[in-house]
Amino acid sequence: MSGSNDAKWMITATVIMGTLMSAIDTSIINVAMPYMRGSLGASVEEITWVATAYILSSVIVMPIIAMLSERYGRKNFYLYCIFIFTATSMLCGMAWDMGSMIIFRIIQGIGGGALIPVSQAILRETFPPEEQGTAMGIYGIGVVLGPAIAPTLGGWLTDNYSWPWIFYINIPVGIINIFMVMRYIEDPPYLVRAKGRIDFLGLFLLTAGLGALQLMLEKGEQKQWFESDYIRCLAIMAIAGLLLFIWRELTTERPAVDLRILRNVSFASGTTLGGILGMGLYGSLFILPLFLQQLLGYPAYDAGMTLMPRSVAMALVMPIAGRLYNRLGPRILIGGGLFICAASFWELSKLSLDVGIMDIFAPQFLQGIGFGMVFVALSTVALSTIERHRMTAASGLYNVIRQVFGSIGIAVAASQLTRGENAYRAVLMEHVTEYRNAADGWINSLTGAMLSKGADAGIAHNRALGLLDAEIMRQAAMLAFNHVFLLVSSLFFITLPLVFMLKRGKTESAGEVIVD
Repeated sequence: MSGSNDAKWMITATVIMGTLMSAIDTSIINVAMPYMRGSLGASVEEITWVATAYILSSVIVMPIIAMLSERYGRKNFYLYCIFIFTATSMLCGMAWDMGSMIIFRIIQGIGGGALIPVSQAILRETFPPEEQGTAMGIYGIGVVLGPAIAPTLGGWLTDNYSWPWIFYINIPVGIINIFMVMRYIEDPPYLVRAKGRIDFLGLFLLTAGLGALQLMLEKGEQKQWFESDYIRCLAIMAIAGLLLFIWRELTTERPAVDLRILRNVSFASGTTLGGILGMGLYGSLFILPLFLQQLLGYPAYDAGMTLMPRSVAMALVMPIAGRLYNRLGPRILIGGGLFICAASFWELSKLSLDVGIMDIFAPQFLQGIGFGMVFVALSTVALSTIERHRMTAASGLYNVIRQVFGSIGIAVAASQLTRGENAYRAVLMEHVTEYRNAADGWINSLTGAMLSKGADAGIAHNRALGLLDAEIMRQAAMLAFNHVFLLVSSLFFITLPLVFMLKRGKTESAGEVIVD
């Protein structure tokens, strides 16, 4: 697929456009949900399905992109996916009720879920081995920056136009992308079109297992986790479905998903680290806006803008990390990046309610540097020992594991936040009694202030107690956020040993890989 230098960069622009559309649509709707509720007549619980439906279908389609590419041709499959994504974007903006919106989001997720892994595989083949780091640096801008800029873009579109425009914005970009794919993308010569028997049992088990797991992670906190029969049933379905799926794919002659790729130790280690990166990235993208909006009172747009230092740092670091990959190797870049990420979350774990803008800016900028270093080197080295004819399958597995672990990161962060607030509130309440001078003085001061405004003595005292309880909840929430940030920091620290299992390889031909 490699050709002239101009063609190489046009191919890059083509696949990055698809990657950005898919990555942004995963989280752009979050800030628009309150407005969508009113238009679609949905409850708080129902409106979350707009996000869940897209993620669910995109996760299920990722592992089977190699099978679909072989069956229909990768260029045709990629073209179909962009068309489906663009057409359903228009339909989502025109949705007339919750039922239609969920159906359109499921179909949109099928199209969008394939764009990122197929783009990654195409870029790997377009650039020669010595430029693989540069290729993944460019690719990473789309994958990592998409979710980072999505809340800001979604907030701006919703505030200045209306919520349907978060979908309509995809239409012109998608149409341009369709023409670019038709002009610049071609199937690689080693891709053999196969139209044999489809492993329908494997597909069913994959859909049941991954679907149940994703639903459990999305709805667990809302349903009080394993106190709910619904969540327990989903857990059983997920475990049974995925175990039977693994057994089926390892024993059948023509599997829907080639799990044997995971026998490659370097790829398996890189994929595991990619999952951990997903946990940290998606978990922090979930809790940082909550911290800024709920505790510091930032509007949605301002909260999105406050998160921009991380995005800017990643955009600056990724191309540099791509160029440094061949000089420093993956272990130094990934190890250094993990350490920087851990240090930045350690700094966030020491925040207080008196936090200033620089206290948030500096750790986020460090996170951007760390994430940029890790992502570029990891995306490159994880696939560097994979034969070209298995690249699409490996890319699909790498991305689905990152996405699923990202959902796990969000679920764990939400659960720890809720439990932490309750636990810290109980601890603080033990120390706030009438026998504590600070608490007694605080109540008396507030009561006196309200009495001076003409309030009744009993009402003034009760209001003072209410304000004290609210302050205790704020302090408990702050401690809970600190606890979650500390957990993310620890996660990056304890995964550092996995770096030593990574090996760098160079694909010399369709079937030979040299590992050094």
